[in-house]
Amino acid sequence: MTLDEIKAKIGSGLLSFPVTDFDAAGEFNRDSYAKRLQWLSSYDIAGLFAAGGTGEFFSIGYDEYDDVIGTAVRNSAANVPVLAGVGYGTRMAVDLARRAEKAGAAGILVLPHYLMFSEQEGIVAHMKAICDAVGIGVIYYARDNTRLTPDSLARLAEMCPNLIGYKDGIGDLQLMVQVASRIGDRMVHVGGLPTAEVFAQPYLEMGVTTYSSAVFNFVPELALRFYAAVRQRDGATVQDLLRSFYLPLIELRDRKRGYAVSMIKAGAEIIGHPAGKVRTPLTELDAAERETLAQLIAAHR
Repeated sequence: MTLDEIKAKIGSGLLSFPVTDFDAAGEFNRDSYAKRLQWLSSYDIAGLFAAGGTGEFFSIGYDEYDDVIGTAVRNSAANVPVLAGVGYGTRMAVDLARRAEKAGAAGILVLPHYLMFSEQEGIVAHMKAICDAVGIGVIYYARDNTRLTPDSLARLAEMCPNLIGYKDGIGDLQLMVQVASRIGDRMVHVGGLPTAEVFAQPYLEMGVTTYSSAVFNFVPELALRFYAAVRQRDGATVQDLLRSFYLPLIELRDRKRGYAVSMIKAGAEIIGHPAGKVRTPLTELDAAERETLAQLIAAHR
């Protein structure tokens, strides 16, 4: 795909972050992960983020990264682009981006740089170095300690033709309106807040046609039905699913830190697609929380 084709594809449908499979010893489980990507990419999905936030990018070893991305690329449907997560400091992010491109990824998602807050010039330089290192599409993920202003983003877009996307994980509606107004269709705009479905309706009105769904990992049909309802502006269906599924799920997610990932992996196990335990420092749901999640899933399958 050309950069324009990848950008159009990403904006045309639902996106998701597959969880990463680990075995009983906590090692990367290539065979299980391959089957997961085959299963998830069999749905009408616009793209899959390998080694993303829900995929525990922060827990994957440097020695495992190439295998994770390569396995995802080889086992995803031909019409489903794989976008690889990269991050940490600039040198590490550049190296990971090059390795993702070599493994066949259609693009990369730049997760927040490690730990430090930085001035605009520093973030722009960080992003430019990553964009310059590869020829594939790059999506900037605004969240936590990385927040580009509309002016900085526009300047970066002028310097980097392969910067094709802006993913919002901040939730500042004023900033999102400013970004959408300033950048327009130069980039594809992606909703990226935890449980992005809650923000899908207002974001659509700003031209954000897609978002990443974590629950696609265990209720893919429901996730696609909700996305279709949002795009069709079917308010009744959207409100019904928010009340009956998404808002109770958020209540469970917010009980403990890290459950935005742990809960998704638990859900995958509950439906018969186990991916192993999360790696530390994340923690698992307790028995009562798992039962709550199981009941919620059973009511919507």
